[in-house]
Amino acid sequence: MAVTTLRDTRIADRVERQLQGNRLHVPSLIFRAALVSALLFALLVLLVLLYDVVSGGWSVLSERLGTFLSAGVRSQPDEAGVFQALRGSFWIGVFTILLAFPFGIGAAVYLEEYAPDTRFTRFININVRNLAGVPSVVYGILGFSIFVKLFDGFFPNSSDDHFGKTTAAAGVTLAVLVLPIVIITSAEAIRAVPGSLREAGFGVGATKWEVIRDHVLPYAAPGILTGTLLSLARALGEAAPLILVGAVQGRLGSRSGFFGLDQLGEKFTAMPIVITTYAGRPGADWQAVTAAAIVILLLVVLAANAAAILLRNRFEKKREGR
Repeated sequence: MAVTTLRDTRIADRVERQLQGNRLHVPSLIFRAALVSALLFALLVLLVLLYDVVSGGWSVLSERLGTFLSAGVRSQPDEAGVFQALRGSFWIGVFTILLAFPFGIGAAVYLEEYAPDTRFTRFININVRNLAGVPSVVYGILGFSIFVKLFDGFFPNSSDDHFGKTTAAAGVTLAVLVLPIVIITSAEAIRAVPGSLREAGFGVGATKWEVIRDHVLPYAAPGILTGTLLSLARALGEAAPLILVGAVQGRLGSRSGFFGLDQLGEKFTAMPIVITTYAGRPGADWQAVTAAAIVILLLVVLAANAAAILLRNRFEKKREGR
């Protein structure tokens, strides 16, 4: 398979050279140079930002990384940490994976493979794309009105003072926020599957569900994973909906283990909230703590990216027969 692809690529390049001859197409060269320049400029800005953040938080990361990861929100910079924020972001990511991903991928499969091409289906598609562009603050208001006030944070008897502002309510709010993104990216990946692949499955007597399960979804898996990864990264970095849902910017009080399920019904905080809180406090020490918290959040997102890339490469190799 790899040899055939390489041979086809070489043939296509040879045909292109023969058609173009030895002429230099100046507009194409200028456009290509502009694209490369834009890419290099973006990489340069990214490297400068990474250097600034890492150098700013290096004193905290090198001297007390362990205590910084295990300590909670404190009023003194030498005692402050991100344990409770990491725990909140972890459970928000869990809710996103368990709610947004299955429902989003399922909705994309239905819209692309089962739903008839009617006005109602097109209306749904247009509204899903519109929902993906709605500001996150609107989803925060939605979460506060429905999940916090109406459903009391899904844990009405877990605490006397949380008033519905629970980790579960925050997780469901962000899962709803990224759901349209998951649907759109998954639908685009499914739409890109060649029709001949479906016809081959039907030709050997497979049912529609068998074709989708054994051929369409594995072929579209790399694109689906890319879209779900982007949605997860957005969920982990959103601050505005969490503030409206009731994220705590100070000390939480009770403390349990990182994976304690009882935290789902208690007050919460998350990495974006803690970073915003630390950034608003004056002094060079707080600036170092803020930079260190940003580095930790970047590492969490990069770890999620690495896991998604490994899964995507695995599905691509399986698709290409390697």
